[in-house]
Amino acid sequence: MRVATWNVNSVRARAGRVVDWLVREDVDVLGMQEIKCKPEQFPYDLFHDAGYDIELHGLSQWNGVAFASRLPMEDVEITFPSQPGFAKGVESQDAPKEARAIGVTVDGVRLWSLYVPNGRELDDPHYAYKLDWLAKLHDETTAWLAANPQLPLALMGDWNVAPLDTDVWDPAVFEGHTHTSPPERAAFAAFQEKGLLQDVVRPRLPDGYTYWDYKQLRFPRNEGMRIDFILGSQPFADLVTSARIDRNERKGDAPSDHVPVVVDLAVESEDDDGRPMIF
Repeated sequence: MRVATWNVNSVRARAGRVVDWLVREDVDVLGMQEIKCKPEQFPYDLFHDAGYDIELHGLSQWNGVAFASRLPMEDVEITFPSQPGFAKGVESQDAPKEARAIGVTVDGVRLWSLYVPNGRELDDPHYAYKLDWLAKLHDETTAWLAANPQLPLALMGDWNVAPLDTDVWDPAVFEGHTHTSPPERAAFAAFQEKGLLQDVVRPRLPDGYTYWDYKQLRFPRNEGMRIDFILGSQPFADLVTSARIDRNERKGDAPSDHVPVVVDLAVESEDDDGRPMIF
């Protein structure tokens, strides 16, 4: 089973490109972030015609997460139970929950597509919200795996954290800013402490960025960031046979500013023989 995550930065603007990539790269399940649309606005037909079903959580022209899968999706869950909300000037307990998390189960593998809050600036309320969001997700993950230690679980998506100095082109540029601050890095590292989850891509691909800003020729200069990750439980990691970052998807016409991160799993689906053949 081939599983991927991709911040598509507006699915309506890039639906054709995303579907072409899904078919060309023989992807079974794609978790998408920043779809930027409501359910009634999603370009379902392009995906359905290529053999993919859609589950999504979108509330407006901002944020939004989704799954495209050519295998059956079960146990669909919108947001995680303790997910905090956010609205400027509103106390967190009363703030609406944004469209940032969706979970599905495919062939016994539990997958979450996550769009972690950006944080904006270190003194912005959004930064405190980001840290709270990650802390709550960590608590939920701990509970899920305590209840089912053998669960193949993956949290994948745009984490908006660069955990290592090598995950940005110049650490000095980020001093005093979000994405590399010690609290953010500690929040990300907590997911990998005590064997909770592990980055299933980095051991196979130590270097490589997943995001390049559109401004200032960041991509031609390779001034990027590694902020898109697939963190998996040990049972999930045991299934991973290969991984890659598809850098070429940052090229060409109207690309997203992120690229797909892909893993292959040693999971044989009962539906394998029934998949559509598209040439």
